[in-house]
Amino acid sequence: MTACIVGWAHSRFGKLEGETLEGLITNVATEALDHAGIGPDDVDEIVLGHFNAGFSAQDFTASLVLQADDRLRFKPATRVENACATGSAAVRQGIRAVGAGSRIVLVVGAEQMTTTPGPEIGRNLLKASYLPEDGDTPGGFAGVFGKIAQAYFQRYGDQSDALAMIAAKNHRNGVENPYAQMRKDLGFEFCRHESEKNPFVAGPLKRTDCSLVSDGAAALVLTDADTALGMRRAVAFRANEHVQDFLPMSKRDILSFEGCERAWAQALEKAGVTLNDLSFVETHDCFTIAELIEYEAMGLAKPGEGAKLAMEGYTAKDGKLPVNPSGGLKSKGHPIGATGVSMHVLSAMQLTGEAGGIQVPGAKLGGIFNMGGAAVANYVSILDRIR
Repeated sequence: MTACIVGWAHSRFGKLEGETLEGLITNVATEALDHAGIGPDDVDEIVLGHFNAGFSAQDFTASLVLQADDRLRFKPATRVENACATGSAAVRQGIRAVGAGSRIVLVVGAEQMTTTPGPEIGRNLLKASYLPEDGDTPGGFAGVFGKIAQAYFQRYGDQSDALAMIAAKNHRNGVENPYAQMRKDLGFEFCRHESEKNPFVAGPLKRTDCSLVSDGAAALVLTDADTALGMRRAVAFRANEHVQDFLPMSKRDILSFEGCERAWAQALEKAGVTLNDLSFVETHDCFTIAELIEYEAMGLAKPGEGAKLAMEGYTAKDGKLPVNPSGGLKSKGHPIGATGVSMHVLSAMQLTGEAGGIQVPGAKLGGIFNMGGAAVANYVSILDRIR
């Protein structure tokens, strides 16, 4: 049974003063149901993606979705978590619920990060790594990817130009995204060079190479294809694949992102398409080095040659395969539990022609890659509009 997206909602991402986690969740839940043209009574199941790991004192959050409307009371509601891929884990659980017979599934992803003190944010994020090996890494999770970037540079040469090009591309794209946390075109030169406003954070990674600490939420309404065809809009999952890899980086070649590679291969085969068929990709640029390695893992370039794609404009919004036309995590922000849901919302908007200033002209088929940890939890979706 093919699951379809029939409605959605997306909050602004950023430091949302005066907002609460509960408010973020209930607002997008209400708006998504309205967008789908259905009421709370129609919902059969609820899935919440919420990483937490210490960001919220309220750690039992599945039932917060019910606060959106009293008519959601007694509906099944479950919270799922899979590090930075928590949102896509929630989407996948929603798809499975549809496949098991639920007609309408409400999927919500949310995180409130900015109310946490800086040092504590770093400790919370580091919990997405293998603590026996990486628990003392200077710079926290940025330090983990700093080590990955350093190893990549040692194997393939200095790629600072390519990382700066990726950062500049995503910031340029984010200018037109009304949900983005940072809507500023920083330019290649600013992203390329160390400065007081762009210092080194970890290894060769500068501030412009790192995604933002964010608050935000997003929601989707899922249903089966037969039901979806009678609704206002329908974006179908041609494929939705999940590959989980070892947590310790010592047990794998961390520069290969093998879980990402396998998830993409399975999704493309399941959908019966190739990368050349895709109109755009939203990929997990938690750090610019991640996007660079993902080019290679998804099959756009051979190992060590991903930089050419960035430097030659292949992945620019007007390139052969636009990557992160939304601005990605780099510009849009990365409220962990919301990120994967956000990627699906913005991709559905592209396919229905509702993406406004970030619209890729004529978008027909979209690819999504959301990653938890350092290529540990790997989710790929391929979306296709059917109504």
